[in-house]
Amino acid sequence: MLSIANLHAGIGGKPILKGIDLEINPGEVHAIMGPNGSGKSTLSAVIAGREDFEVTKGSLCFEGTDILGEAPEARAHRGIFLSFQYPVEIPGVTVTNFIKTAINETRQARGQREMPAKEMLQRIRERADLLHIDRKFLSRSLNEGFSGGEKKRNEIFQMAMLEPRLAILDETDSGLDIDALRIVADGVNHLRRADNAVLLITHYQRLLNYIVPDFVHVMVGGKILRSGGKALAVELESRGYDWIKADGQADSKGNP
Repeated sequence: MLSIANLHAGIGGKPILKGIDLEINPGEVHAIMGPNGSGKSTLSAVIAGREDFEVTKGSLCFEGTDILGEAPEARAHRGIFLSFQYPVEIPGVTVTNFIKTAINETRQARGQREMPAKEMLQRIRERADLLHIDRKFLSRSLNEGFSGGEKKRNEIFQMAMLEPRLAILDETDSGLDIDALRIVADGVNHLRRADNAVLLITHYQRLLNYIVPDFVHVMVGGKILRSGGKALAVELESRGYDWIKADGQADSKGNP
């Protein structure tokens, strides 16, 4: 599904990613962990196509197509979803209207008709119930006056509505109390299928107690230095990142 080879990228002439290799297949959940400044969020932004980052080397393919030259909206129409670390507020645009527009823009880009109103309403109700979202929440302006937890829950609601092929969750667990974390994780787990994939970016192992990854990758200094299973995340929780050395590098599937 997603194939990244020797990817180098930066911003304002400053290199951040320094040779990322990563393979994500349908049905898989990958987690990327690492200290602040290691390049985790930059990687998510580059995959999603944020234009302020410059790719200087390497390749980025999604479902067999090189997408490096594509705009963010084109990648979104392909089914790449990014949950923002700091969601923006859009006054005057309700959560429901934002979702309707996003879904129908994607359908139009794929040559499909707009989703019928009855089907849209049914999906909104089902996904809102899944995430324990009050219906009144859906008529509020997008993220305006939302708490940190409400913003993150709204991001997962958008993901649930759009049903992306690849969902990238950038520190979705930050700012969440334990109850909100469980609700968000339950929503993500409910949407896992054999034909989609999830890339989790997190500092903490606690999220991985609820969304169990197939692979865990440790990023330090713009490189993936070690990969493994969930046990690696548990080890990081107890030992920190200092013990990760370049000579312990593994490939993107966790092989030494």
